[in-house]
Amino acid sequence: MQFLSDNAAMVHPAVWAAMQAADAPDAPYDGDSWSRALDERFSALFERPCAVLWVATGTAANCLALATMVPPHGGVICHREAHIEMDEGGAPGFFTHGAKLLLADGAGAKLDGAAIRAVIDPIRKDVHQVQPHAVSITQASEYGLTYKPDELAEIARVSWETGLKLHVDGARFANAAASLDCEPYAACAGADVLSFGCVKNGGMSAEAIVFFDESLADVARYRRKRAGHLQSKGRFLAAQILAMLDGDLWLANARAANHAAQELAAAAGQRLLYPVEANEIFLRLSPAEREALRAQGFTFYDWGADAARLVTAWNSAPDHVTALARAIAAL
Repeated sequence: MQFLSDNAAMVHPAVWAAMQAADAPDAPYDGDSWSRALDERFSALFERPCAVLWVATGTAANCLALATMVPPHGGVICHREAHIEMDEGGAPGFFTHGAKLLLADGAGAKLDGAAIRAVIDPIRKDVHQVQPHAVSITQASEYGLTYKPDELAEIARVSWETGLKLHVDGARFANAAASLDCEPYAACAGADVLSFGCVKNGGMSAEAIVFFDESLADVARYRRKRAGHLQSKGRFLAAQILAMLDGDLWLANARAANHAAQELAAAAGQRLLYPVEANEIFLRLSPAEREALRAQGFTFYDWGADAARLVTAWNSAPDHVTALARAIAAL
């Protein structure tokens, strides 16, 4: 009974079917009909013009996005527990050829305007210090918390006032949008670029970089090729992404994962370290309690000495979720 990560979930049957349907001769790279359809489909989804590129991994999506906004001598303001700082093996510096991550604080791995200002204000405007060029936030955050529209508006306003581009790491953007129950753009309003996650949500090997600032996409196309991410049969990546958009499958999958997380949250009660607003649950568990759960067949990651992280997915089996909820409540 697996609650390690939504990365480990099955590929959705509709995604497999879309890939099979794409297994026909077409133009190589991103000249095929599936890839050419991405701009129009995402523009309709977000109700504004945008340019969209596919890549194979979330790391590539985040770092190629940042590389279009930040020069090698520049900096990116992010939370000190952001994925780009903690879990991408130095890839932001690699893709940007040396740009620095400027770390900020905030509860639940979220930033706000004051946290961004706290990083910016001490930096002198001279060549001896790294100058910030962008802000990167994670929707939902590393602790599964969502940015509400008013919070996004504040961050966008501070970014605009200070001349910074705004990137949204949306590895779990679907879960955030489903939780907020808002129009898709409201969950990332003000962003210049969104990394639109698919792999954690039923995809196999495709993520979308959505450029609301379309001029950045032209830069990204060259960088994607140079980084080795321009796949010759890109139609199979585009087909996955389009399948996620068809019939709002991306939201249906996210709602299923979020619903399962809420069942676990209700059982966890006072053990919760953070409110559950997406599909991640962080709760206090002693080493003995964690082993007791594992002995019953549940898998999950430890989170420090006295806590655990549980992640639900689009296909979390209801009986497994209920069994884990009961096991937690019985501790």
